[in-house]
Amino acid sequence: MLKIKTFILGPLSTNCYLIFNSKQAIVIDPGSEPEIILTFLNQHNLKVQAILNTHLHFDHIQGNADLHAQTKAPILASPNDKYLLETELGRGGFMDFAETKPFEFQPLEAGKTNFLGTECEVLSTPGHSPGSLSFYFPELQAVFGGDVIFYRSIGRTDFPGGDINILKQSIEKKIFTLPPNTTIYPGHGEPTVVKEEKMHNPFFAPYRL
Repeated sequence: MLKIKTFILGPLSTNCYLIFNSKQAIVIDPGSEPEIILTFLNQHNLKVQAILNTHLHFDHIQGNADLHAQTKAPILASPNDKYLLETELGRGGFMDFAETKPFEFQPLEAGKTNFLGTECEVLSTPGHSPGSLSFYFPELQAVFGGDVIFYRSIGRTDFPGGDINILKQSIEKKIFTLPPNTTIYPGHGEPTVVKEEKMHNPFFAPYRL
């Protein structure tokens, strides 16, 4: 049976998610403070199978290097976001934010794959960033979308590489087409549900008709 653990990490209160069974885990968006994640892993004797990044903005990736060093788990992300690691958005270090420790990642493309013995559908959901990915687990009735969609809101698109029209298309075509009771676990804030966002998210007023 799979379980979900949420860690709220770093100065921007980024949600990091741990999906785990009795022996293994995957980590989604270790924003910072990897020691908190590692403590939980050690307490429960869990081996990390993979570190997944929804996108490569600094507040979602700053724990990557240390977590990989301790667990040897591969870091997976979209190659379309690789350029962000050469900018302040990925590198950090501005406005008193910490700098991101360098790391290597393996490219992850959209499509069906398997983690922890269960199906995961990797969804391409650009708009917040060109390479934004969402991870849908049918068994959990859950999608982990990073900064694509939030409770009654959507991700920022004013950063370089953002596009509000592309983001809304991603949500309509990839998130809103999931089963209505699917829980959305966002990169910041509380979880929400697909059917509730279709009805009440102010960025998608036509769905209320």
